Amino acid sequence: MLKLFNSLGRTVQDFVPLTEGSVGMYTCGPTVYNFAHIGNLRSYLFEDILRRTLEYTGYRVSHVMNITDVGHLSDDADAGEDKMLRSAREKGMSVWEIAQFYTDAFFRDTGRLNIVSPTVVCRATEHIPDMIHMIERIEANGFTYPAGGNLYFDISRFPKYGELALLDRAELKSGARIEIDANKRNPEDFVLWFTRSKFGRQAMLWESPWGEGYPGWHIECSAMSTRYLGEQFDIHCGGVDHIPVHHTNEIAQTEAATGKKWVNYWVHGEFLVMDDGKMAKSKGGFITLDSLTGQGYDPLDYRFFNLGAHYRTQLQFSYDNLAAARNGRERLVERVADILGALSDDELATLLPGEVAPGSAPRAGAAGKYLAEFDEHICEDLNTPRCLADMWGLVKDETLPPADALRCLLQMDRILGLKLLETGRNRLTERKPAGLEPEIMELIGRREEARRNRDFRTADQIRDMLRQKGVVIEDRPDGTRWKLV
Repeated sequence: MLKLFNSLGRTVQDFVPLTEGSVGMYTCGPTVYNFAHIGNLRSYLFEDILRRTLEYTGYRVSHVMNITDVGHLSDDADAGEDKMLRSAREKGMSVWEIAQFYTDAFFRDTGRLNIVSPTVVCRATEHIPDMIHMIERIEANGFTYPAGGNLYFDISRFPKYGELALLDRAELKSGARIEIDANKRNPEDFVLWFTRSKFGRQAMLWESPWGEGYPGWHIECSAMSTRYLGEQFDIHCGGVDHIPVHHTNEIAQTEAATGKKWVNYWVHGEFLVMDDGKMAKSKGGFITLDSLTGQGYDPLDYRFFNLGAHYRTQLQFSYDNLAAARNGRERLVERVADILGALSDDELATLLPGEVAPGSAPRAGAAGKYLAEFDEHICEDLNTPRCLADMWGLVKDETLPPADALRCLLQMDRILGLKLLETGRNRLTERKPAGLEPEIMELIGRREEARRNRDFRTADQIRDMLRQKGVVIEDRPDGTRWKLV
């Protein structure tokens, strides 16, 4: 059974969906005023592993992600400058152009990281009526008050406020966590709808029952998630920085509107950290995926790097650590190429992408043992470091029948998403000299089979035969190489 750490309660729990066989999952998407940095991308990578794991274990997943393309303040607590407006001003573009440009950039990055696209991608600007409708429900239920031209959520009317973040109500009353807004009755109250009294030059404005203005940041996730997933669903994801304000406020306003418990499982990923703390756009000089590829790294190197740490532990980034991950992925690809090289054309034909169905991998025998351990570890709250160890055990075991090893390997890669069949076949093609005669390839294949069977005498005899035909064989720790002389 899949087990997940639920931030609501801070315990690892068995995952039981609301509807048998189906999962509704919402993930907080990007605010598209700048490029996503690699710390942001770590969150989307862990959510991709969760999505893949759910599907791997047989669930139909409805995955909804928002795009925040409405002007968003630079502080979660309704303070600071409008990020969209600031970016547009700096780049000489309209806020609409900024939103589209960085939305496109975001999906280019997730595509290069082999992140599965959400079932539904919803833009905030296209769902303003949904937000207004939800605010009207919250207002009708007595949870709001107007002040200074804006409409606020009154947390004193919601007794469960702060339950997710384990906030102390006495601390909230003191206003210790944030700067006090004179319009607020409580320091933690938050804005549901801003009017022009907040930003006279705000570029994105809509008509509403409370005046011309724009929505607070938190309301968009509540409105769009309930539109596509219903008033109750299974999983809500995001970074740990969303727990104390954004997700706490989402719970309050949604449950105030519906009168129901909203989400059953809250799953949060930890920070990617630098020497001076977590990576953040506000610090400037943040690292993007293009920064990595510009230095010769493959996007899959960064994906592999993230798999080496549990999603709930902070991950220390350095270029030395990334280089080590790149070397590790290279060794893995070489091993996969070795396995592919040991298969006949007929065996390869049955293992084309899309033809490796769930359950097709052997569950018995030596290869199946590695896969069973992998399955156990991924279901232990997405323990990807242990899963990588299981994969390494599989590819290093030369006693396994190559076809069985590959089938198990491809099942593992349904979750890890490293494109091992594609990259392994490309590597195998790079190894083979152009125009190598079929007779030579047959001898190479026979030698590989002899080595797997530990028939080293036959392997040495075939090596000598190949040398006489102008092909030099070299056995290396990362696999066998050959070249024409």
